Amino acid sequence: MIDEKIKLFLVDDDAVYLKLLEIEFLEHGDFEIETYATGELCLQNLQHVPDVVVLDYYLDGIDKNAMNGIETLDKIKAVNPNISVIMLSSQDSIDVAVNCMHHLAYDYVMKSETAFLRLKKNITTIFSFQKMEKQLRWYMDRM
Repeated sequence: MIDEKIKLFLVDDDAVYLKLLEIEFLEHGDFEIETYATGELCLQNLQHVPDVVVLDYYLDGIDKNAMNGIETLDKIKAVNPNISVIMLSSQDSIDVAVNCMHHLAYDYVMKSETAFLRLKKNITTIFSFQKMEKQLRWYMDRM
């Protein structure tokens, strides 16, 4: 079986933070990355089937009428419940984190100096499980 890169969607309306995340992931891992400034653009490109989506909680910095992160999360899960979504926010609120988990987010990561390390750890864990599932399916199909 061929080893694949982790396909990662980064979705944040803060262009500087989005670029910083992209650079961090490109420098510290084997990722295929697509970046989007809005949830709408992310949804329009779900046919690229990301392994993981890192999704900002608010997403209204560019357009006040844009879908927020929770709405985007719900639509991603409706299209493909197997896509893992990690919510990212500057909100240090347990209520926000719990709300994200209720909407089936894999995890909630606060934007901070340790955010990238937490994201990378989560993505590595998610991808390890996905890789094992794919390998198991691949072997089962050949039995």
